[in-house]
Amino acid sequence: MGIIIAGPCQHENFDQSFEIATHCEAVCSSYGFEYYFKASFDKANRTSLTGKRGVGLENTMADFRKLKEYMPGLKILTDVHTVSQVMLIKDVYTDEVDVIQIPAFLCRQTDLILAACKSGKTVNIKKGQFLAPWDVAGILSKTGAEKSVWITERGTSFGYNTLVVDFTGMQYIMDNFDCRLIFDATHSVQRPGGNGSSSSGNRSYVPGLCRAAAAMGVDSFFLEVHPDPDTAPSDGANMVRLDDFENIIKEIKEFSYASRKNLGNN
Repeated sequence: MGIIIAGPCQHENFDQSFEIATHCEAVCSSYGFEYYFKASFDKANRTSLTGKRGVGLENTMADFRKLKEYMPGLKILTDVHTVSQVMLIKDVYTDEVDVIQIPAFLCRQTDLILAACKSGKTVNIKKGQFLAPWDVAGILSKTGAEKSVWITERGTSFGYNTLVVDFTGMQYIMDNFDCRLIFDATHSVQRPGGNGSSSSGNRSYVPGLCRAAAAMGVDSFFLEVHPDPDTAPSDGANMVRLDDFENIIKEIKEFSYASRKNLGNN
């Protein structure tokens, strides 16, 4: 079964995250995907010192706990930036978080990866936009015997302020590494630092990229979604509107390699 990771760039408040999680969970269930809610408690890599970073670890974890009370069985992913944050999730907030995510800029941080892989959680590692597909071997060499490791493709740097999606690179990862590959379609349409102070992007490219990835055999996707992306405190330009989420998931299902293969056999 493929998985869908979807949620806002950063957790803003309980009501909004509950709205997003309930909608996305229902959609994913109806199309046969396993759903993980995603939200960040701290955006530590903002371009500007004045950029909004989030409501913090303690407040976010309290709302994650509440989300799980209202939505039994909900699985939650959040990103970490330090070993101490991993330890807090491991020892204090273990019930609140199911998947620890390593951000792309930190994908080579040995101590962070080692700590995450010893946490008992599934670990999702964003492949740095500065890495070649075969460089994933270096990342996975640090995960040891841990098998619950995912690699997420989120675009590749192409000159200044531009990312491209390398589909041959994703094929290489699927063919050569024993791990789940996830395609992050929303971060792949960023223009990092492109407006001079923060990231910009173009969310209109997201559906087409998802269709292409699904057709080549990718079965798991990462999408940042928001009820009103243009008012979001971060990543608004490349986040998908919540109202458009179902159509994207529907197209992923329709264009998926497995679905097309089955259709051809009928």
